[in-house]
Amino acid sequence: MAGTVIFHIDVNNAFLSFEAARRLKLDPTCLDLRTVPSIVGGDVTKRHGIVLAKSIPAKPFKIKTGEPVITAMKKCPALVNVPPDYNLYVEYSHALMDYLRGYAPVVEQFSIDEAFLDMTGTTSLYGDPVEFAHRLKDEIREKFGFTVNIGISENHLLAKMASDFEKPDKVHTLWKSEIKDKMWPLPIEDLLFVGKNTAKAFHNLGINTIGELANMDPALLSLHLQKGGMDAYNHANGEDVDFSFDKHAVNKSYSNSTTLPHNIEDAATAKEVLLSLTETIAARLRYDDMKVSVVSVTIRDPDFNDVSRQMSLYSSTNVTDELYAAICELFDKLWNKGPIRQLGVSGSKAEKNDNYQTNLFDDGRHEKLSKLDTALDKVRKKYGDDSVKRAVFLKNIETKE
Repeated sequence: MAGTVIFHIDVNNAFLSFEAARRLKLDPTCLDLRTVPSIVGGDVTKRHGIVLAKSIPAKPFKIKTGEPVITAMKKCPALVNVPPDYNLYVEYSHALMDYLRGYAPVVEQFSIDEAFLDMTGTTSLYGDPVEFAHRLKDEIREKFGFTVNIGISENHLLAKMASDFEKPDKVHTLWKSEIKDKMWPLPIEDLLFVGKNTAKAFHNLGINTIGELANMDPALLSLHLQKGGMDAYNHANGEDVDFSFDKHAVNKSYSNSTTLPHNIEDAATAKEVLLSLTETIAARLRYDDMKVSVVSVTIRDPDFNDVSRQMSLYSSTNVTDELYAAICELFDKLWNKGPIRQLGVSGSKAEKNDNYQTNLFDDGRHEKLSKLDTALDKVRKKYGDDSVKRAVFLKNIETKE
């Protein structure tokens, strides 16, 4: 097959699947969390514990990602709640990405559980891309114990749209020649990057399906919705206008983000999410023996408007406490007190750097925190994330608003 071929790999129910795979690896006779109503969630004794992931059997109870754990437990008293284990997620993520790099000439990690693979020109190696995708997803299931969806197309946008079709453990194509039949009949809410408020604006214009948007007068869209309307119009017609895929880029940044269906409206909950994201990228940095000298925070509102800010650190670091303190400082300056749909954090200008530039007020704190993180990584890797807690972070979440 000639032309560009992009795979989008997406782990099904990643956090819950990673936990289930680990438990089954340790004890093949244990309960598979994916077969019962279950969640990955915060401590129910904490005021702001939220649901981070849910199983498919939890969906009939209308349990949603981002809602308070205590609310989810009321909906389903038999709900199984397991604590998050960020080191486990990083471990599985690294293992999966390393595995994919054994097959693909170019792998671009999109999030902790997603990646784009540029499979252009590999037909002579693996045969038909669709047939190979089926073999690849089956190999991943057998090797790691969790399933993935694989979307295939000429560009990132359509490949990601395809991977969101029927789940789990599926392969879907969405070539440009197929968008009229496969994508245009879908409701406008299913188009990538279209949120609740944007969808409402389209409905007010009489646009209810992706196909109706694709065939809309672009001048009218631009008049009513400006750039956002035109971007959505291009997406509906299969044009990739948001993703960049640098085949020569070196991984010099670490990022993670999460979208919550329920808007966040208080600083304490937002900072709990930021802590979760920071823990993940800090663990990845330490795993790679890397440090970053720049951190950034991105906030997306319900209308898909993004605001972001970055700051340079006094010295490059991979210490969770130092990264989290800077990220909270950025959040306090950036947030306008409005509802939050998505939060993202990143660390950039990553490099292997063993030199830490101390300041007059450090008093050995960096070295102590670095040793603490190393010790926590070892303990959590062996006994799980909930085996030890960072009391200073819990205090920050509860009191710093």
